[in-house]
Amino acid sequence: MEDTRTWKDVLGEAIPSDLGREIDVFESQIELKRQGKIDDKVFAETRLRRGAYGQRYDNGRRDDGTGPKELHYPSGDVTKGPETLWEAPGMHRIKIPFGGLTAEQLEVLADLAEEYADGICHVTTRQDFQLHFVHIDDTPDLMRRLAAVGITTREACGNSVRNVTACPVAGVCCDETFDVTPYATACARFLLGHPDVQDFGRKFKVAFSGCAHNACGLVTMHDLGFIARVRDVDGERRRGFETYVGGGLGAVPHAAGLFDEFVPAEEILPLAQAISRVFARLGEKKNRAKARLKFLVAKLGMEEFRRLVLEERTLLPADERWRTYVGAADEYEETPSKDGVRLNATELPVAFENWRVTNVQGQRQAEYAVATVTLPLGDISAWQTRRLAAIARRFVGDNIRTTVEQNIVLRWVSEADLPALYSELDAIGLGEPGAASIVDVTACPGTDTCKLGIASSRGLAAELRERLAAKSLELDAAVRGLRIKVSGCFNSCGQHHVADIGFYGVSRKVGGRTVPHFQVMLGGQWTENAASYGLAIGAVPSKRIPEVVDRITDRYVREREKGESLQGYYARVGKKHVKEMLADLMQVPDYETDRSYYSDWRDPREFTIGDMGVGECAGEVVSLVEFDLAEAERQAFEAQILLEDGNYQAADEMAYSAMLEAARALVRTEFRDVSADPDAVVEEFKTRFHETQLFNDKYAGAKFAHYLLGRHQLRVREYSIDSAHRLIEEALLFIEAAHGCESRLTEQRAAIAANPAGVALPVQ
Repeated sequence: MEDTRTWKDVLGEAIPSDLGREIDVFESQIELKRQGKIDDKVFAETRLRRGAYGQRYDNGRRDDGTGPKELHYPSGDVTKGPETLWEAPGMHRIKIPFGGLTAEQLEVLADLAEEYADGICHVTTRQDFQLHFVHIDDTPDLMRRLAAVGITTREACGNSVRNVTACPVAGVCCDETFDVTPYATACARFLLGHPDVQDFGRKFKVAFSGCAHNACGLVTMHDLGFIARVRDVDGERRRGFETYVGGGLGAVPHAAGLFDEFVPAEEILPLAQAISRVFARLGEKKNRAKARLKFLVAKLGMEEFRRLVLEERTLLPADERWRTYVGAADEYEETPSKDGVRLNATELPVAFENWRVTNVQGQRQAEYAVATVTLPLGDISAWQTRRLAAIARRFVGDNIRTTVEQNIVLRWVSEADLPALYSELDAIGLGEPGAASIVDVTACPGTDTCKLGIASSRGLAAELRERLAAKSLELDAAVRGLRIKVSGCFNSCGQHHVADIGFYGVSRKVGGRTVPHFQVMLGGQWTENAASYGLAIGAVPSKRIPEVVDRITDRYVREREKGESLQGYYARVGKKHVKEMLADLMQVPDYETDRSYYSDWRDPREFTIGDMGVGECAGEVVSLVEFDLAEAERQAFEAQILLEDGNYQAADEMAYSAMLEAARALVRTEFRDVSADPDAVVEEFKTRFHETQLFNDKYAGAKFAHYLLGRHQLRVREYSIDSAHRLIEEALLFIEAAHGCESRLTEQRAAIAANPAGVALPVQ
């Protein structure tokens, strides 16, 4: 009999019923939205919770020239570009719990990248995959094909529990306490779609680490983090977790605090549920800038937060899944596809040894190794993905994982197979060395596809990678293991706060033109689960950032003491010394002298809004603002010096003063004689810039204004290293927002001056 089933019917047999029903519902919601029967905000959260993001389109070409195969603009005006979700492709995020993949799943991802996206699979810093330039109409079919191989996009975005991450070498690591993989799996399964995680004000991130000193889990920068521990209880060796809550990066990072030194393994799911219920009930809902769990923990204090959570735990109705999901951990066992054989080869491929030094680490299981497949900028083509799946089948079976450093690791490689594995990877362009080294630069999407991007993080990262790779063999051993991370804006998607050398994109006005810059972040620590966060010491033109890296690393090599880390070097010589080291690189030549400064890396267009006529009056005012903002920046840096010296109260007060100075700089453009009295400055700032929304960035909203307003209201304040560090971060962001506000006002003044007839101007 002829088979009349469609491909959807065939797939449907492999799709879990709950996921299939959910995808059907989403497809109906898309149609209802098209008919105008679902509110825009409701549908936005609906699609986000299914992994569908809007994306930037004005810079929608990748560094290698690839991009969307075809963009359909119903308006017919390709110069105008798409204005709604329906007119433009977007980004689709795909959850990969703990980064675990099979060869079949890789093949499906390759197919989807070719058929629905731009032919690129992108690995993120949360072990997810992202496909770019996916049309909303294609998402239900894409989701069905993923569901058929055990992958969901549910709650990959939105105000939900995001992908649960874990060490990519869990189970094979020589340093771990025990394999956290089955516990991460249990947590991801339990929280996915759980009723108690549907009413958050913001996202919620969970991570598992097998040890405290490596960086694989990055526990301290998560809302909820678990570090494997064992303890003797009544003569029995029991597994459990040192548990942390309230961490997060973003614009102002918070280090997670210790919730409990030892939570028995069987209690992690009810604990996660209780924390979720407290967060949903008491967390901020209206002000998104204060809606992460870290703000609730800071507001309540750890002791009160712990009390509420433990009280909530006693009220939870028993759930059989607590036992069955975690109980499965005892049965979990990852097995190799081949027997382990020691490497004894005498003839090795050219460049194999360079690759092995950086990309191969021994497993705790004898005669096996983990091999890292380096993905520059986290990108792998569909063709390479498909070939990688075939290579994995030959050497490791389904033992594949993504990493938070945007790479892929193949586990359980027989040591004898390493030369052949390298040769096959190299043949498809995936044999680059440098994994987990200074060459392996991490970057967020930046201005390529992100609507929040200010500067080209991917362009800069690609440039740094090429330059560092070209001289990698000459680099001092102390430098090779450093981490460089780049974000396109203040949000830490590129994890710049925990890098040895971090950068985030900003802009500056020079002679009426906009120049791309990056703030230089120093003092972060990647190891020990992201043990400390860096602070910005100053903005440098984008085109001079490679010189910043060279100068910092060269001076570190020359001046470091024996065994001294880069963080130790910073602490010893002090931020003032480091800033002086970079001072000349912060200068920007005028446009006629060197136009290269006025465009970003890998983007031939000028980073400018065009020529602007500036009269003498406007010129004088801008000059005054620039002078005042420079003073605000000086005070913010002075606050860092005070923090470095351990004077937390003075650091806090200086950071507050820096925000006041920046606010007064703006006020003085309208009210020259405003006094320096804090109450007067804040009142004038509120009236003229906050309440009128002139200060508000279209993406960050009023968040930065609240940094000043919130600190001003605190007449009585407790001072600590964490609170001072946080306020300095807020002051730096407030000053950046002041720069942005003045830039927008300058553009408006220029537009008005050029339009004396009073013709209506487009609203920015």
